Amino acid sequence: MSDYENAFGQPIGAPLTQWRGCAPMPTTPIVGRYCDVVPLNPAHGDDLFATYQSDSTGTIWTYMPSGPFEQRRDFDDWMAANCASTDPLFFVIIDKANGKAAGITSFLRIVPAHGVVEVGYISFGPALKQTRAATEAMYLMMRRALGELGYRRYEWKCDALNAASRKAALRLGFTYEGTFRQATVYKNRNRDTAWFSVLDHEWPAREAAFEAWLEPENFDEMARQRRSLQMHGRADQAET
Repeated sequence: MSDYENAFGQPIGAPLTQWRGCAPMPTTPIVGRYCDVVPLNPAHGDDLFATYQSDSTGTIWTYMPSGPFEQRRDFDDWMAANCASTDPLFFVIIDKANGKAAGITSFLRIVPAHGVVEVGYISFGPALKQTRAATEAMYLMMRRALGELGYRRYEWKCDALNAASRKAALRLGFTYEGTFRQATVYKNRNRDTAWFSVLDHEWPAREAAFEAWLEPENFDEMARQRRSLQMHGRADQAET
């Protein structure tokens, strides 16, 4: 039995002789074709409060630990705390179509020593949802972590009841890993947490699928996709 096998001869881990950890997550902007992902700043408050107030469904904050915000002063207090936070490290998504802040996202549970980071606190305004900019924002963050900084594991977690978030994770190429039952309590209710991830060796195929999907030629004159992100992913896997 080797040092990397259990009593049954099953592998329990592989040596990482070259692993030296990753750099801390930087706060520099991430520039895209349809959006930019930039550090959250109080100057974004007007755009963000306006877009959140335009939510007629009232569902943006359902699965978030905070919100909704009916009063601007409460939102400003929340913004101030988030702008000062380093973990979660908050960013705002700037839609290049109009130059306005359209939503918030973050890196959290950042562990450079292990090369693990999570994407979360995702709160898109109504105008950003189901757009090229929304998908690109998620791609840009994944690219920074896995592509630029060499993180080994990129996580997505959500309330197991949040069907939209679970669907989004799968569409974006995450693998479902299981559900932690009674993981946390928020807003006076239980949360079972669904876990998803993308690993470093999976990143090249994911990157190719994103890049192909984001090409202008993949959209018609009404900005409707010609081929889905999943279709591009399957094509990339077939070619490798």
